[in-house]
Amino acid sequence: QVQLVESGGGLVQAGDSLRLSCAASGRTISSYAMGWFRQAPGKEREFVAATNWSGDNTDYADSVKGRFAMSRDNAKNTVYLQMNSLKPEDTAIYYCAARFSRLWSTSRNGYSYWGQGTQVTVSS
Repeated sequence: QVQLVESGGGLVQAGDSLRLSCAASGRTISSYAMGWFRQAPGKEREFVAATNWSGDNTDYADSVKGRFAMSRDNAKNTVYLQMNSLKPEDTAIYYCAARFSRLWSTSRNGYSYWGQGTQVTVSS
């Protein structure tokens, strides 16, 4: 079992930056691909970013490419999502997810472990 806890969310203005963290426990995440998803009110949970087990490959949703950067520190059992140039449409609950595979998935159904989420609110 992998337990995931997100942190770093908050209320910011458009154009600001935030860095989300996802701390894992229970198992080392070095064998897991990791992903970030988000869910806005009234919408389905959507893919944001993902990285393979080593962190040398990442994938991003088109809506965040060039603004968000995902990284991981396997020694600290933690993954990060650096979010720059935030927009009001980035407002959502952000979830961290783990998948026991070297390769990521862009589908939420591809992940077995989820955190409780952290709220990000971007005002205009």
